[in-house]
Amino acid sequence: MTKSELIQRIAELNPHLYLRDTEQIVNTIFEEISSALSRGDRVELRGFGTFSVKQRQARQGRNPRTGEKVFVEEKHVPFFKTGKKLHERMNPENA
Repeated sequence: MTKSELIQRIAELNPHLYLRDTEQIVNTIFEEISSALSRGDRVELRGFGTFSVKQRQARQGRNPRTGEKVFVEEKHVPFFKTGKKLHERMNPENA
């Protein structure tokens, strides 16, 4: 599902909202999640999952084409862990 499909689906489920309002709501939610992660905060959506930032240490890498050693700098990467309810919904046979 793309962002525009998500907006369209939410608009269909909420006919009392204008499409532009639905789009603004979705954009605001994504922007707030992004802002929180940029600050290093954790975002928890109960039953869905948790967004966080993990730090990857600097390391010695290798150029796969030439085999030459290269230095890879430290970086921060977004991480998502599914919530219990979402995990159970995705794996009903394990519930």
